[in-house]
Amino acid sequence: MANAPGVPTWVDLSTTDLKSATEFYTQLFGWDAEVTPEPEAGGYTTYLIDGKQVAGAGPIQGESQPPMWTTYVETSDAAATAAKVVEFGGSVLLEPFDVLGYGQMAVFLDQAGAMFAVWQPGTHGGGEIFRRPGTLAWNELTTRDPEGSKIFYGGVFGWKPQDMPLGPVVYTEFQLDGARVAGMMPMEGDEWPEDLPPHWMVYFHVADCDAAVTHAQELGGTVSIPPTDIPPGRFAVLADPQGAFFSVIKVTPDRLTD
Repeated sequence: MANAPGVPTWVDLSTTDLKSATEFYTQLFGWDAEVTPEPEAGGYTTYLIDGKQVAGAGPIQGESQPPMWTTYVETSDAAATAAKVVEFGGSVLLEPFDVLGYGQMAVFLDQAGAMFAVWQPGTHGGGEIFRRPGTLAWNELTTRDPEGSKIFYGGVFGWKPQDMPLGPVVYTEFQLDGARVAGMMPMEGDEWPEDLPPHWMVYFHVADCDAAVTHAQELGGTVSIPPTDIPPGRFAVLADPQGAFFSVIKVTPDRLTD
């Protein structure tokens, strides 16, 4: 289920070194890079596979901002979504604004403080290719307030939570019109540092998780969680050379047929 209101369909990277980050990701995922021509775009770069958009990257907007990937949920009305965010206990970091005619975006914090964004398509419709290596595979909220997040995202986007056991914790799949659109992992246990804020994690498809991790290390990336088997596939959490975290996953074939 892609490119519909309420579905995460775009991700982009804010980085301290756009040139080096582009070299890292294009080599890791086989992306091509296309720099936005407008000077006011600040060198914003769109990554493509076979000429189709998969992700983007641009320079960080403030010195205090760490390098990070941002999840964008598609909306048909960014202003209305902003009002719902406030109504359900979130806050607005950036009010909806036009991005050079490509679309409108806004940036929010959810009720627990996890940052996410929305995209109202103009000439740029978000991701154009999925379900193959190098494309967006999954977006996952990691939070200390899963029950509050069920209420928040249900109210803002109409997501329905489906809980399931995952080892010692309860994992939540958010569904929209019966389709999986995102996930949620509770920050429970000693493995979550107290100073780690709630956040959205971005997963990219790979053909071979272990090979992708090795390649990322060769390119200057680091491993946060080594390759691990979970029901949806084999995944790992990595950081790029500038410190932005992201995940890779080789999805089990049955999960690609939904």
